[in-house]
Amino acid sequence: MEIRLNGKPERLTGAITVGDLIREKGLDPETVVVEHNLAIITTVDFDQVWLEDNDNLEILKFVGGG
Repeated sequence: MEIRLNGKPERLTGAITVGDLIREKGLDPETVVVEHNLAIITTVDFDQVWLEDNDNLEILKFVGGG
């Protein structure tokens, strides 16, 4: 399956949820915002949303600073 992740093509093998992908990328689900096919999804839904071929995903990570 191929998706677009932050504007770049990404090939995935097998069924995977948004939550699985976030953890696979080494990100903390509590520190990211996810847009899936132009809709923001909440942290509690990350493990309920299954990725499909040609999905578009934008993952934004919060960064602290001052």
